[in-house]
Amino acid sequence: MKLGCIGDDFTGSSDLANTLAKHGMRVAQYSGIPAGPAAPEVEAGVVSLKSRSIAPEDAVTQSLAALKWLQDQGCTQFFFKYCSTFDSTPKGNIGPVADALADALGADRVIFCPAFPGTGRSVYQGHLFVNDVLLNASGMQNHPLTPMTDPDLRRWLAPQTTNQIGHVAAATVFKGAEAILKALDAQHAAGKRHIVVDAIRDADLMEIGRAAADLPLVTGGSGVALGLPRNFGCTPGVPVWTGQAGPVLAVSGSCSAATRAQVKYHAARHPAREVVAEDIIEQRIMPDAILDWALAAWRVALDL
Repeated sequence: MKLGCIGDDFTGSSDLANTLAKHGMRVAQYSGIPAGPAAPEVEAGVVSLKSRSIAPEDAVTQSLAALKWLQDQGCTQFFFKYCSTFDSTPKGNIGPVADALADALGADRVIFCPAFPGTGRSVYQGHLFVNDVLLNASGMQNHPLTPMTDPDLRRWLAPQTTNQIGHVAAATVFKGAEAILKALDAQHAAGKRHIVVDAIRDADLMEIGRAAADLPLVTGGSGVALGLPRNFGCTPGVPVWTGQAGPVLAVSGSCSAATRAQVKYHAARHPAREVVAEDIIEQRIMPDAILDWALAAWRVALDL
């Protein structure tokens, strides 16, 4: 294994695994930390945790355990994957986990780049945008667990970490990998360890990936991983994927504006059923009842 990835949730980790596979790496995604070794053909391992919204100390413990397993598989570079909307609070968990990983790896220049232009996420002048609006005006300010009320990544990250935070601006990123690397060195010389890097195009992410070739730790959304596979001699290709025939049950747990619009669209055309968390907790709805409904439904069912 060459590239070891630690994701703070399963969905984002699967997106990261897909990105790496499309760019030529043989990838395996693991739900939690595996008990045994990885298959020998795996080049990139993605350990999916559920650490985004738990206590910071627990997130650190789990992430360090995942790091140890990935180190045991032979990885030479590590990637901490978090949401492209930088989901966190002033207490964490992005900052505490990044601090712990950086300390464990001796990393003194750590890139922070949640940009993912393909999904409308871009970082410009250190601020995170969702399409054409700042993060705090995108709906994410209403998130029930991680309300994002400040789009300035430097300001948002500052209370989460004991390290100084730097910035590499878009004007430098546009000049390519060599300029980015020099800027990272300059930020390090100025005492900055965690460095927010602007990116508004996929081409920017590719250059950031080139600049990160010799860094032990990179952090960001799955977008910044676009440029990492070629550092390991991999080239983009079409991953082998085979679908499975039969009924499909889609389970949606997100309350984002985009997801609500998708749910509304689907429910107008296909069977859909809302499941309230309290009904599950108090056992007014049992799993068998949902399965019976889904198997009886036509086309694609959606469980909310």
